[in-house]
Amino acid sequence: MSRSAEYWGQFVYFSKYLKGRGKTREEAEDLIQEAFARLEQYCRGGREVENTEAFLQRTVMNLCISEYRQERRYLEGKMSLDGAPMPDPTPSADEVLAAEQRLHQIQAILDALNQRTREVFFLHRLGGFSYAEIAERFHCSVSLIEKHIASAATAIAYERYHGKLRD
Repeated sequence: MSRSAEYWGQFVYFSKYLKGRGKTREEAEDLIQEAFARLEQYCRGGREVENTEAFLQRTVMNLCISEYRQERRYLEGKMSLDGAPMPDPTPSADEVLAAEQRLHQIQAILDALNQRTREVFFLHRLGGFSYAEIAERFHCSVSLIEKHIASAATAIAYERYHGKLRD
């Protein structure tokens, strides 16, 4: 294979690699060109590259990382220098009241379910237990646990859709 065909294949590979990381065609071409320029500069210094493809791949990856870091530093610096007031992350009184009302509504919906369904739902959603762990705890099948979870989720979805529970 000719050297130009080999370089073209590498160019296409690196171009796809960079596009997969969010670079535009032009940005990818610039980074690849810079990598080839660095390879040439390295060789002009009297050094020899044993694996050209690996050298270029590592150079392209490093350039991509460096560019990302530089963009991030620029954006962070720009944001902190703007002097724009930061939005207050605390919810307004209305938002807090609405959230409390939704929480009470969900509590009422779950209280209407049978105790086992409620326990299973809480263990999974709040406790972070897997279906298998809950099934083992209650000495039943995973399928039964799935049905309990589906029942609780359906009750909440039904109330959300039919009126009681609104966002």
